[in-house]
Amino acid sequence: MSELYDVIIIGAGPAGLTAAIYGMRGGLKVLAIEPAGPGGQMLQTYAVDNYPGLPGISGTELGEKMRDHAVSLGATIIQDQVLDVRFEDFKKIVMTAENGEFETSNIIIATGARHAKLGVAREDELAGMGVSYCATCDGAFYQGSDVAVVGGGDVAVEDALFLARSCANVYLIHRRDSLRAAKGVKNQLKGVENIHIIWDSVVEELVGEFELESIKVRNIKKNETMELPVEGMFVAVGINPSTDIFTGIVEMDEKGYIIAGEDCRTSVPGIYAIGDARKKPLRQIVTAVADGANAIESLLHDK
Repeated sequence: MSELYDVIIIGAGPAGLTAAIYGMRGGLKVLAIEPAGPGGQMLQTYAVDNYPGLPGISGTELGEKMRDHAVSLGATIIQDQVLDVRFEDFKKIVMTAENGEFETSNIIIATGARHAKLGVAREDELAGMGVSYCATCDGAFYQGSDVAVVGGGDVAVEDALFLARSCANVYLIHRRDSLRAAKGVKNQLKGVENIHIIWDSVVEELVGEFELESIKVRNIKKNETMELPVEGMFVAVGINPSTDIFTGIVEMDEKGYIIAGEDCRTSVPGIYAIGDARKKPLRQIVTAVADGANAIESLLHDK
């Protein structure tokens, strides 16, 4: 018989780790399961400047601090992939790839989100060979090189600024004629001479047999195409919720975000959704942390 937990948290980013901390403090037996190691998307963040009291802390360090806090209270955290969830009598069974099955009365979904892709031919083939979705993870490989960033939001601008520190030229490619990034983020572009914004344009082709050598970019207003010789292309065009295994189990919106209020309760009793997996207007570390605390409060009230 598999071990029984009061709550199983699927995902160990800031939301999941906070839920683990609050769960242990609430006297619960807690298991958190994370496929990539504790920290979630924080691990891809070079510097976190908007988490209160810890300006400039790296995402990796913040993730480690949260993990260590949860573990110090007695939470069990394992690295594994959750394959499915099923219901038996009054129990919920969580099936994993390497550690078998775990039983619980409650599940907290903290699976976060994944980077959206451009959908250009050979994008997957050249991933890791010039195509990247994490500037802070892979930027060091392109010191002194010309690179491109695709997108117009906060992440795209922040990636361009980060890469400009060590790359020769950074081409910021955006399909519109104005950036969607916050004003404070956009202001940081002023005076950065090696960032070149290419407006009204999309990437249409990736060139290179075994690794990226250049990209073909088309201006959608002029219908003109040019080729940019770059060694790296960083895609920052949004994220999609990682909620596929819960399709048909809990209510979701058309994009796959789980519908749950500030109390984090889903349409199914005993299942809660937190962090980037939940439908909400603002997805930040601080809101993820709040979700983790609120989910445990709701769970304890529902027991």
